[in-house]
Amino acid sequence: MKVTIEQLQAFLDEQFPQGAAFGTLCKLGDGTAEMMLDVDETHLRPGGTVSGPVMMGLADVTLYAALLSRIGLVPLAVTTNLNINFLRKPVAHQPIWARATMLKVGKTMGVGEVFIYSLGVDEPVAHSTMTYSIPPQR
Repeated sequence: MKVTIEQLQAFLDEQFPQGAAFGTLCKLGDGTAEMMLDVDETHLRPGGTVSGPVMMGLADVTLYAALLSRIGLVPLAVTTNLNINFLRKPVAHQPIWARATMLKVGKTMGVGEVFIYSLGVDEPVAHSTMTYSIPPQR
């Protein structure tokens, strides 16, 4: 692992402070990360479910953390593709959490997946795959 959870959290606080709106970093491993989001009224859409953009944001930031655990603190690693499947309705007013795993990390690209769960529900509520562009080393 290239960074500790403390180093990554400090980096995110400084370089990507808006990321805190998408959840709290809970765990970091070698190519893995977990984040939790406390769902409130601002995260809900009509019908009483967590909105898709909220889950996409959580997935994106969680995979970014997983990628940085492998490549180090690279601010310009950016999402180039994000696909998400919404599998079931999350529980409103319950935290959601994401578990990200890098599937491949190369010199210029990283590919990973994220499962999102609603607290208290065993089956995932969403599954996402993403590709990140990694800038060349200078």
